[in-house]
Amino acid sequence: MSAEPVAVVVTTDLTVGGMTCAACVNRVEKKLAKLDGVTATVNLATGRARVSHPAHVPPEELVATVEKAGYTATLPTPPEQPEGGDEDEPESVDARQERERLTITALLAVPVLVLSMVPAWQFRNWQWLCFVLAAPVAVWSSWPFHVRALRGLRHSTATMDTLVSLGVLASFSWSAYALFLGGAGEPGMQMPFSLLPSASEGTAHIYLEAAVGVPLFVLAGRFLEARARHGTGAALRSLAQLGAKEVSVREGGAERLVPVEQLRTGHVFVVRPGERVATDGEVTEGSSAVDLSLVTGESEPVEVGPGSAVVGGAVNAGGLLLVRATAVGADTQLARITRLVTEAQAGKARAQRLADAVAGVFVPVVLALAVTVLGFWLGAGADPQAAVTACVAVLVVACPCALGLATPTALMAATGRGAQLGVLVGGPQALESLQHIDTVVLDKTGTLTSGHMSVARVTVVPGGLGREAVLRLAGAVEQGSEHPLGRAIVSYAQRVVPERPLPDVGEFRAEAGRGVRGRVEGRLVEVLAPDDELPPALADALSVAEAAAYTPVVVLVDGVPEALIEIGDVMRPGSYRAVDRLRRLGVRPVLATGDREAPARAVASALGIEEVHARCTPEEKAALVRELREEGCRVAVVGDGVNDAAALAGADLGIAMGSGTDAAIGAADVTLVRGDIEALGDAVRLARRTLGTIRVNLLWAFGYNAVTVPLAMVGLLNPMVAAAAMSVSSLLVVGNSLRLRAWQPTRTRSLTR
Repeated sequence: MSAEPVAVVVTTDLTVGGMTCAACVNRVEKKLAKLDGVTATVNLATGRARVSHPAHVPPEELVATVEKAGYTATLPTPPEQPEGGDEDEPESVDARQERERLTITALLAVPVLVLSMVPAWQFRNWQWLCFVLAAPVAVWSSWPFHVRALRGLRHSTATMDTLVSLGVLASFSWSAYALFLGGAGEPGMQMPFSLLPSASEGTAHIYLEAAVGVPLFVLAGRFLEARARHGTGAALRSLAQLGAKEVSVREGGAERLVPVEQLRTGHVFVVRPGERVATDGEVTEGSSAVDLSLVTGESEPVEVGPGSAVVGGAVNAGGLLLVRATAVGADTQLARITRLVTEAQAGKARAQRLADAVAGVFVPVVLALAVTVLGFWLGAGADPQAAVTACVAVLVVACPCALGLATPTALMAATGRGAQLGVLVGGPQALESLQHIDTVVLDKTGTLTSGHMSVARVTVVPGGLGREAVLRLAGAVEQGSEHPLGRAIVSYAQRVVPERPLPDVGEFRAEAGRGVRGRVEGRLVEVLAPDDELPPALADALSVAEAAAYTPVVVLVDGVPEALIEIGDVMRPGSYRAVDRLRRLGVRPVLATGDREAPARAVASALGIEEVHARCTPEEKAALVRELREEGCRVAVVGDGVNDAAALAGADLGIAMGSGTDAAIGAADVTLVRGDIEALGDAVRLARRTLGTIRVNLLWAFGYNAVTVPLAMVGLLNPMVAAAAMSVSSLLVVGNSLRLRAWQPTRTRSLTR
């Protein structure tokens, strides 16, 4: 019996046009889901649909399905075209057309509103002038609403445009009836204005102010809303613009300027002061400071030299650099950051999925309520115009737009702000998990510590050669060693005495397990493991080094002990503040490391971490995570290595250091780009603020409709006021989300250090 072949599932992004509210989102998702094996997530704020479908379902069929639902759809831009480049042009054309339509509508509508609202200005036959001005607004200005409403009708669906179109047509039609047949067209007719509907007193009222006010306020609201939504994606667009357009490639001693698309791995390119690094690479020549603030959120420039890794998009703040490209195109860190942020913005929080489900039935319910209100008022013997007024107010005041914008606008602003702060969040599910974590399992090496051997402290014998002289001699003899301890001493000596090059070493000899020796400037220099016979100052330093789990070596010059050098994996500067901030946020830190008990305990003691698990295998780390989850803890794991991948994948939330391995980053839900554990506290606080913003947005969106629709049903809302309120509701949701763009992490003084 042969096994059934496994269906290959692929993901395609579509750009969907014509969506105006959450009901549109719900319809597109449902239509795509009717295809065999297809699921889709549609984002109203970005106009994008992320579709997972079997390989046998071509993207063209997805496009056709969306178009059959009454919307437009296009496939993504080919990869060779720079993202964010050509896409802006059609958007700016659409924005210009919308602005022109809004401007003309305002010029026509404002005189109608003023004359209708100020009875003292109502001259003889003013109503006919208003009718002439209102006709283009009801037809031409409202044409997009009418077209989309008819398109929805052909596909047996109703959206926000249906409500607006019906509201405008009903107001204008009633006004035309009143003018031509209801006596309102008589010369000298005066019409009082009230925010509440009033009785007609024998003459039918005209509602031309509603016929022009509804499209004016809706167009103005959508224009401002689009501008605000454009602002929520500002961070993502700034990331896309960080890449260099041209690069100077050096070949055979000569330079040539080429488009960045022609740059290949292994090419050596020049980065002059003030220029951006074209792509990820390794410095081969020169030294400088690079500004990574726009890429990783690192606020201070980072010193780089030969062998240092640099990130594409960083700005060279100092000297001339030659860089060998190690990654190009979609493989660069900047491209990965942009891709992760884009993917994060495509998701939906649980609350938004509920809102979209409600929006799917919202418009049909509103239409049914409007018809019911009209029939009830007429059946109860009320004035016909009062019945029409209530019906129109119900149509206009209902607003599913705010429901559709509640989550995506907040998510766009938050993920963009997180990227600026060096925190990449994988989507709304990760944000929700970040908000609720109460336990975080921390790796030691590369997470709380730097991850590479370096000199922690140097103790010299009083009255001896002195610190700089001893380091210069020790660094010289260690130049012949390939041991990590030796490389750490050489690097440290070069930083301490940069103005003097390290001298040459002769008669070099390395003794396995013991150390190295050689002759430097005529002196016998030995860097050895310490023995029991040390001067008092060095003996005291040795006991401190052992307590701190550092590796000590003694420097002897001509057989005389001169210094004790302590080498180890030193603590990251931000680790103290990070752990303290986690405790302040109510999160319990747990240390789990594959390192020995002594170094693990030393790090835990320095940071105030009480629970320590040392010598953990990858399987044991994953088991620890399972045990904590079984105890009811909501667990996040922070790690940077391949050995952390299983624990990261098994946790409620996996958090990878940006300086870690691809396996760790791939298994994580959140990535700390700048490799700074202190950013974890920022991530938790940002998640809590974002989810709080989404809850406020949804509360407003539901609460607004729960209050205004009943008021409109009982005749307590003028249709024009209803239109203004409907537009303001969407603007308030977007404006509340935009506040996340200015969110700043609160820096608190650490009590631990």
